[in-house]
Amino acid sequence: MRIAVDVMGGDHGCGVIVDGVIQALNQLAGLETAILVGREPDILKALETRSIGSSRLKIQHADEVLAMDDRPMDAVRRKKDCSITVGVNLLKQGEADAFLSPGNTGGVVTASTVKLRRLPGLERAGIATVLPTPQNDFVLLDAGANVDSKPIHLAHYAVMGNVYAREILGIPNPRVGILSVGTEDIKGNDLTLEAFSLCKQLDLNFVGNVEGHDLFSNRVDVVVCDGFVGNVVLKSCESLAQNLFSWLREELTAGPVRKIGALMAKGAFRTIKRRMDPDAYGGAPLLGLNSNVFIAHGSAGAKAVKNAIRMTYSAFDHQINQQMTEAISVANEKMEIA
Repeated sequence: MRIAVDVMGGDHGCGVIVDGVIQALNQLAGLETAILVGREPDILKALETRSIGSSRLKIQHADEVLAMDDRPMDAVRRKKDCSITVGVNLLKQGEADAFLSPGNTGGVVTASTVKLRRLPGLERAGIATVLPTPQNDFVLLDAGANVDSKPIHLAHYAVMGNVYAREILGIPNPRVGILSVGTEDIKGNDLTLEAFSLCKQLDLNFVGNVEGHDLFSNRVDVVVCDGFVGNVVLKSCESLAQNLFSWLREELTAGPVRKIGALMAKGAFRTIKRRMDPDAYGGAPLLGLNSNVFIAHGSAGAKAVKNAIRMTYSAFDHQINQQMTEAISVANEKMEIA
């Protein structure tokens, strides 16, 4: 696999991204080439202080950077030479098999949607993020690519999420549910009710509606929703996890007795922290395009970048786009769309 990596969009500078790329090259023998996309002087400066002589590493100059406060459409209209657009163009031109960016999420989604073809029979791509629970990991789709969705979009998310959970997470028969305000079939709004009807027609292990309190109780493996709801859920979960650990740390160091208790429970806390580590997956794939696009966290460090490349390689290796194309074709034949 040849992967293009946007090294300019992260919060910590291109050096951290380069470190993650080097780690991935050292660990993944099947990673043929990594193309560092960004301002060449900055990349060369980062490489000066790092021991790397790999012929598998290349540089693609991009003069501009799409900032986090830039509008997503600026990636294709105003900043056509930004690292995001240049990286997507490498995919479009067949010079790379995958693209990874920790930059402006809206810009990545917009540039990829405009310049790359969607899978046949699919109307919208979606961001699939993996969230951990005590017993399992589940896929949340869409996590923010499209804030306005139609029932057919949610049904397609269910199909793509099912393939991703099966092939990448290794779940043989993923349980698929629609995020709603009640588990009863009649609960929800027009969007979820119609999506429910469509999903019942598909060859899925469809468990129906799930509520917020079902997400972390090992009841579902693929959670389907529109991008507005999905992004709120994702950001709320991330914030809760981060602040909960800060809260626990403050309380457990408030006195000598609590410190002793914390020391005795140190192993348990370490295990929980490892399970909840966002760097374990490194970000989220943009599913539904005829290519492999992965969106990393803006705050991604070297470990997150390495694991994001690992996840992207796994998707490429499992040929999930081909599998999703076949699954969507079968689903479209089964669904009775008014």
